[in-house]
Amino acid sequence: MFVLPELPYAYEALQPVISGETMHFHHDKHHKAYVDTVNTMMKDANASPQSLEAVIREAKGSENKKLFNNAAQAWNHAFFWNSMTGNAGKPSGELEAAIGAAFGDLAGLKQKFVETGVGQFGSGWAWLVSDSAGKLSLVPTHDADLPSEAGGAIPLLVCDVWEHAYYLDHQNNRKGFLEAWFDALPNWSFAAKQYAAARGQGEAWRYPAPQTTEPLKQAG
Repeated sequence: MFVLPELPYAYEALQPVISGETMHFHHDKHHKAYVDTVNTMMKDANASPQSLEAVIREAKGSENKKLFNNAAQAWNHAFFWNSMTGNAGKPSGELEAAIGAAFGDLAGLKQKFVETGVGQFGSGWAWLVSDSAGKLSLVPTHDADLPSEAGGAIPLLVCDVWEHAYYLDHQNNRKGFLEAWFDALPNWSFAAKQYAAARGQGEAWRYPAPQTTEPLKQAG
């Protein structure tokens, strides 16, 4: 079945923007609940999925809303963890050029990114995405929705704007959270790899493949 991916950094690595307390709650409890629900639903259906991406597509096509919501949220959260780092740096090379072409400069991207996240009413996500031609844009999605449903865009980065992602640290100040997040946490190295994949250079990030367990053999 599907695993809960470990964080690619320590729980406290994103402080002070996101506290270790928030990360323990968000990853260990919230994200885990989505993964556990998907695994339970797969077991009950006697299903052996090849990938979480396939589960999401099939759930969407069959209008199985419960399965879609949990599978997509498991995917979104894992992508979110990879979108962040305690050593953000700056974008460079082709990604930097694409940011300049689409937003003027990094400051222009920050302004539009924050506006996108603040403007997402209620729960959701703010995504930086690329099309296959390398053109960047910003896409807000609601609840568990993915940007691939908005024209097949490949995500480069995402910020979670559900309240549980920032309320312990920023209370109801979503704008302040997004501004601090953009200044300190984007994983531009990860975004560059995703940008290359969007243009056919390498593979885009995928959720870890499901693990199979062999039945225990009886002695004797």
